[in-house]
Amino acid sequence: MATVHLRIGDLVWGKLGRYPPWPGKIVSPPKDLKKPRGKKCHFVKFFGTEDHAWIKVEQLKPYHAHKEEMIKINKGKRFQQAVDAVEDFLKKAKGKEQNSDGKGDSKGKKTPSKPLKILEEDDEDLSALKDPSEKPASSMEPISKRLKIIEEDTGSTSIQAADSTAINGSITPTDKRIGFLGLGLMGSGIVSNLLKMGHVVTVWNRTAEKCDLFIQEGARLGRTPAEVASMCDITFSCVSDPKAARDLVLGPSGVLQGIRPGKCYVEMSTVDPETITELSQVITSRGGRFLEAPVAGSQQLSNDGMLVILAAGDRTVYEDCSSCFQAMGKTSFFLGEAGNAARMMLILNMVQGSFMATIAEGLTLAQATGQSQQTFLDILCQGQMASTFVDQKCQNILQGNFKPDYYLKHIQKDLRLAISMGDMANHPTPMAAAANEVYKRAKALDQSDNDISAVYRAYIH
Repeated sequence: MATVHLRIGDLVWGKLGRYPPWPGKIVSPPKDLKKPRGKKCHFVKFFGTEDHAWIKVEQLKPYHAHKEEMIKINKGKRFQQAVDAVEDFLKKAKGKEQNSDGKGDSKGKKTPSKPLKILEEDDEDLSALKDPSEKPASSMEPISKRLKIIEEDTGSTSIQAADSTAINGSITPTDKRIGFLGLGLMGSGIVSNLLKMGHVVTVWNRTAEKCDLFIQEGARLGRTPAEVASMCDITFSCVSDPKAARDLVLGPSGVLQGIRPGKCYVEMSTVDPETITELSQVITSRGGRFLEAPVAGSQQLSNDGMLVILAAGDRTVYEDCSSCFQAMGKTSFFLGEAGNAARMMLILNMVQGSFMATIAEGLTLAQATGQSQQTFLDILCQGQMASTFVDQKCQNILQGNFKPDYYLKHIQKDLRLAISMGDMANHPTPMAAAANEVYKRAKALDQSDNDISAVYRAYIH
């Protein structure tokens, strides 16, 4: 296959993280935004948004050659608006070219026509293509580096997510030594992105063979959690449940044995607030500094460095983890005292788990009443509930592909913990309780290690 050479002004389809290919234009990057080291990429301005990003060459395709293909595989109102914006943009450019061709000087000479390739002076047209109904995202106390305001030549401003993996080549990795415990679905992607962004990482996993790939990528090997904690300035952990989190810290050769004054421990597992309180107390009792930082997302989002990080506890640790959070996530929130992030994460996963169970129920009811499941999905993806999550999980179900992106057993664990949290607060959680029963049924059908979309099978057996 011949190599396609792209340059400034070309219209392209760019793949950014977990998002579908999106129409954009290659432009000159701002002077203060360095190109990612060692990567062949172009700086792309996306239509219909205010997003800019460094996109790898292999994630770019020429606009015209792949237009029909992309329109077939992508759906949604915003996507169509972006495509319409490109077409309007091309019409304007063609009109300018024709006007230029029709004009001459007093001697009948024609002025040079502007090429159809859209040049930098037309960028102000793009700034008007943002969906006016969109509102800027907000957070309680985001890291100050999370959003970068870039002044364009046109005088307009755009907000760029500085910690998206597509552009985090500009990250300056911390000089602190990083440890990471747990290389499961989420941890593997996190460690890979930490290494890609230049962090010095020491890894440990209960199944040691999982460390081999990361050693090849430049990670160091720790023999025990205690050794990792003693060798590193900041140690992260990401394991399956409260018991595993406690055992990692309190068990034989556990983290607690390697904690010294000033050492930082960051618990990224999704656990209950009581477990967080216990771990925080034992770490700080040894002079250590503690932060909880569970992540919202999936294996794919972890691989793409597009997780959402919820942090709480020692604010100075949160700040020390700045470059790490930029490498692994698209944004982070600081939520105050330890335990708050666990509470928020359980609420989020409770909603996600209940929603997934409802989607599965709708698909099975459609089938039971003689309706097309594919048509149900098509309609759903054109309405207000349209999302990448809905589309991907429904496609999993229709294709019978339940390869785990987020384990079913883990979402059931989170529902159980959320219900317990509701009990302690004397707050009703009837929807979560109903969904929990469906997931328990799916687990009884040996779906524990499948994706959460496998809850569908609880309705058909």
